[in-house]
Amino acid sequence: MIVLRNVNRIYGKGENAVHALKDINLVIEDGKFTAILGKSGSGKTTLMNIIGAIDTPTSGKVYSGDVDLSSLSENKLAEYRNKSTGFVFQSFYLEPSYTVLENVAMPLTIAGMKRKEREELAKDIIAKLGLEDKTYKKANELSGGQKQRVSIARALVHNPAVILADEPTGNLDSQNGAEVMALLKEIVKTGKSVVLVTHNMEDAKNAENIINIKDGVISAEYMNKYKFKDDISSEFEIVENN
Repeated sequence: MIVLRNVNRIYGKGENAVHALKDINLVIEDGKFTAILGKSGSGKTTLMNIIGAIDTPTSGKVYSGDVDLSSLSENKLAEYRNKSTGFVFQSFYLEPSYTVLENVAMPLTIAGMKRKEREELAKDIIAKLGLEDKTYKKANELSGGQKQRVSIARALVHNPAVILADEPTGNLDSQNGAEVMALLKEIVKTGKSVVLVTHNMEDAKNAENIINIKDGVISAEYMNKYKFKDDISSEFEIVENN
């Protein structure tokens, strides 16, 4: 479980200061699908970066279980991030000249895992995501939907507890976008937490909980009454409105 308590994030100083997050209190429960919904500039990506320990709060606390992340050194924080969190981005961030296998194995390569072991783990997750026939294809030979699947495989290969997905359907057509959302829902069913950051309410409706953020403030929280209902018109009830 990840807990944010009175988190503020301010960039710059004085008249140029930007208060990107304001007194955020939030719980990301284990094994749940949470969506952070907001327009461009709302603070949603900053919030994701704080949750994923890419960025640190100006004030406030972030806990992962019983661990206060602010108490960790830079090296320990990087170790936590690399072991506990997987990231999926709109732009994929694959190495175009690398094969699917090499891209998926990248976190394990960085961690210093031996080649045979990392390739076995990477091949296993590639097969689970239906990309076995693309194992030795270069990333620049893949379609957008296939690239995002590779990105998700890379995020999963080191078996993190939390997957953070920032606008993962943003560069995809509707069919591939729907397939990516279905895949994220399947990941949650394995016991992992998924945090989706999006401006798209239709994508957010796939989640069990929706956190609405506006101008750096959580304006409302919604809970899905029908867990993983396939109908896009899933009903939500407001459980908190600040």
